[in-house]
Amino acid sequence: MATAKSTKLGVIGAGGVGSATAYASMLRGVADEIVIYDIAAELAEAEGLDIAHGSMFASEAKVSGGGDIEILRDCDLVIVTAGARQKPGQPRLELVGANVKIFEAMLPQVMEVAPNAILMIVTNPCDVLAVVAQKITGLPTERCFASGTVLDSSRLRWLIANKAGVSIKNVHANVIGEHGDSEFPVWSAANIGMVPLDEWTSEDGERVFTDEVKDELATQAMRAAYKIIEGKGSTNYAIGISGARIAEAILKGQDAVLNVATQIRGKYGIEGEAAVSLPSVVNREGVVRVLDVPMSDEEIERLRKSAGEIQMTLESAGYGDK
Repeated sequence: MATAKSTKLGVIGAGGVGSATAYASMLRGVADEIVIYDIAAELAEAEGLDIAHGSMFASEAKVSGGGDIEILRDCDLVIVTAGARQKPGQPRLELVGANVKIFEAMLPQVMEVAPNAILMIVTNPCDVLAVVAQKITGLPTERCFASGTVLDSSRLRWLIANKAGVSIKNVHANVIGEHGDSEFPVWSAANIGMVPLDEWTSEDGERVFTDEVKDELATQAMRAAYKIIEGKGSTNYAIGISGARIAEAILKGQDAVLNVATQIRGKYGIEGEAAVSLPSVVNREGVVRVLDVPMSDEEIERLRKSAGEIQMTLESAGYGDK
């Protein structure tokens, strides 16, 4: 009887996001082997050991960390979390200059040891850097994408669930566009247990999700990271488990629909090379299909504007038409 091929997940960056991603991946049993790479070798080794010591109580994945790029050799999936940290109140798009330089120096080395890997970008601005990474590495677009608005959608669903008093698992709502200030929910398709959000009422028959409430929830979902950064300096746990969830869909070939960010040339009349978050099918090949989501004319226009913000940032970084 044939045995399944073992899987190897690489995480670049041993900071809060990288270590949380590796930790969540170990808990979820995402891969047979999980490695953490960072130029701060002692930190990467320590994080790997700390996670590995708890493997008795979760999956029995082999976990290690180090500062030698060789640790990433033959990874099936590499998640990039390394980069400049977002400051309180700083838009994600302002991080692009510093992180482009880091990518230009690092990614060619990664491709030398893991040429067949799928590359997922978590470093912000992730949608911009997904395109930069694709151009640097030459990977096909389906194998080089960003974590996008997977977390933003979870944040929105958490807010809706709390407002409605239901389980988050019964809320279906997605944030699309940029993982940043121009993102927005597709309210026209949002529902709770098949009941359209606009028709959800309280026990006394009052409509719960008015336009004012929806606007407030959208703002809270978009601004959530800023609030957390003000309080503790960075976000890490929720993005860590979001990254682990995407990794699970890839390495286990689940054909899961997740709001990752990939280049969508031509869809919805969007020109240019911007990577935009939309519900997409993800498996061992990467992003195999971007779904055609029914949207209102207003929502399509907002998506185009969001893509335009990403495209302008790409061009300012010198990667618009390379």
